[in-house]
Amino acid sequence: MLSEAKGQAADTAPSRTVPFDTVGESAVLAVFPHPDDESFAAGGTLALCNEAGVRTMYLCGTYGDMGRRMGRPAFTNREALRDVRTVELRDACAVLGCELAFMGLRDKCIEFEDPADVAAQVRRVIEEFAPTTVITYYPGHGVHSDHDALGQATVLAVRGMPVAARPRILAVAVGDPAELREQLGEPHVRADIRGVKDRKLDALRAHRSQTETMFAHMDDGGKEDGQTSTFSERLTVREEFYVLDADAPTLVERARG
Repeated sequence: MLSEAKGQAADTAPSRTVPFDTVGESAVLAVFPHPDDESFAAGGTLALCNEAGVRTMYLCGTYGDMGRRMGRPAFTNREALRDVRTVELRDACAVLGCELAFMGLRDKCIEFEDPADVAAQVRRVIEEFAPTTVITYYPGHGVHSDHDALGQATVLAVRGMPVAARPRILAVAVGDPAELREQLGEPHVRADIRGVKDRKLDALRAHRSQTETMFAHMDDGGKEDGQTSTFSERLTVREEFYVLDADAPTLVERARG
C-alpha cells in the first residue's frame, strides 16, 4: 500500500514539505463535491490567494442536498436544504473572495456517474479558467465516496490535457494525520493559514446549517466532535496537500484492478 500510494506523487513533487507560495500562481481552482468542502479543505489557501491578488474559483460538484445536518437547532428540512446550502456557499465564497460554479451532480451519487463524463466537465472549466493549480481530494483517501469520485475525475480531467497545459494537482487527504503520513509520506505542500484564519472561520460560519454544532462545541470549550478533531489543525493553523502525477494510476484505479 505504501509504495502504491506514493506512486501517485508527481515526479515534480518536492522531496520535503515546502510552503504554499502564491508567487507564480495566476489562478487556483478548487474542485470538491459539496458546499463547505472548499472552506474545510482549502479555505485558508483560497484566502491567501485572494489576499495576494490571485484569482480563485470553486467548482462545486453537488448542492449538498443529501446532507444530514439541518442546523442547531434545525432551521431547514430536506426539501429546502438545497436552497439553503446554495445561499450558504455563495456567502462563504464571498468571504474567501472566490468565484463559484456548480456542476449539478447528484449528492452522494457521484461514484455512479461515468468518470469520463465528469472529467470532461471538469476539464472544460480548467480550460476556460486556466488555473496554474487545481486543488481536489486525494482519490482513495477522501473517506467519502463523493470525495474519492470527484477527486478521481479531476485527475482524469488533467490527464486528458496536453502535458504543457496541465495545472499542478494539489490533493487533500482526509483521515488520521499519523496514518496518512505512514501511508503517503509527509505532505508535499503546506499552507500557513494563521494570518487568514479568521476569514476561514467566517467562511465556515457561513455554512450555518452544517457547522453550528461544531462551533457550539468550540465556543462551549467542550470536547471536539469527530469532524472538529479531524480538521483541528486545518481550521486555524495549516492546510497540507500532496502533489499528484496525473499519469500515475490512482488508488481508486488500483482498487478496480
